[in-house]
Amino acid sequence: MEVETPAQTQRREQQQLPSGAGARVAAKPLHRNPRLVVSFLLMVIGSASSPLLLRTYYLHGGNRKWLSSLLQSAGCPLLLAPICASFFSRRRCSATTPLFLMSPRLLAASIVVGLMAGLDGLLYAYGMAYLPVSTSSILSATQLAFTCGFALLLVRQRFTPFSVNAVVLLSVGAVMLGMNAGGDRPAGVSRAQYSAGFATTLGAAALYGFMLPVMELSQARHAARTGCAVTYTLVMEMQIVIGLLATAFSAVGMLVNNDFQAIPGEAQEFGFGKAGYYLLLAGSAIVYQCLFLGTMGAVFYGSALLACVILTVLIPVTEVLAILFFHEPFNGIKGIDLALSVWGFVSYSPTSMARFATMRNSLTSHQI
Repeated sequence: MEVETPAQTQRREQQQLPSGAGARVAAKPLHRNPRLVVSFLLMVIGSASSPLLLRTYYLHGGNRKWLSSLLQSAGCPLLLAPICASFFSRRRCSATTPLFLMSPRLLAASIVVGLMAGLDGLLYAYGMAYLPVSTSSILSATQLAFTCGFALLLVRQRFTPFSVNAVVLLSVGAVMLGMNAGGDRPAGVSRAQYSAGFATTLGAAALYGFMLPVMELSQARHAARTGCAVTYTLVMEMQIVIGLLATAFSAVGMLVNNDFQAIPGEAQEFGFGKAGYYLLLAGSAIVYQCLFLGTMGAVFYGSALLACVILTVLIPVTEVLAILFFHEPFNGIKGIDLALSVWGFVSYSPTSMARFATMRNSLTSHQI
């Protein structure tokens, strides 16, 4: 069964509008979409802060990979308050409003994505334990290439010379970092650990690049079956299900690894003290929730590729903060790779611009 992605649905609906209304909709830029703006702001907060907090945990005495994985999803209960507020608001308008907006199939898809998110968090946690933030961030940029590939397979995302160029540039950057592997190895990290961190971070990028199109596809199928528009409440419901499953996945790992019993002792020996330890854990859970909620909003109100492009363009911010706070080395290879990442983003940007230009031209022709 063929389904429409959000961008395709928007294009079709605009073409069905009267000419004057269609022109007004087409003229509305992305930054005028309040939900997309909120999603972008959440992604800025989460993307800039989460790698720094997780790396701080490892640098000052933390050593629990499963705990680091759990922190990336444990903040999902924070969404219960706005979800409940939305329900009571709907209830005032209609007494028959359902408690949840998710369909059973969308719930099943969210459960599968949640398990993948748990595995992705574990892979990323291993990478952050052994890699500098700058190296990990640049490697994470390769998720744009993986997202492009999976979006082509799952949601039939159209490729252009610009998007292909972006994929090639990011892939070349990852290969360059691989050839220079070990040149920025942190003190106390063996070559084997560094290589393992390198591989797990690439694995996390690949898995995340698969998750985004899966979420886009599940939403598109939900909209096709129900005929209901995507609301931010639905986005939060999906996020809380994904977060709960990812948290359960990590909690099982912690139980097997006896991490819960080790937390009090680790807190006592933490570099920032016991209070600093728990504040760091709580802060990490909050900023990661901001990141993932913003990413889901960007997927549903834009596309999987748009979400990944936003994450990619925020990499220089993380790079600068890592150099300022951790005094990480930034050699020529990293500089070239960062330039390739930014170039890849700039190469992709005309793809979005061309899509909206085509939409406007189509509407203009229809009007004539």
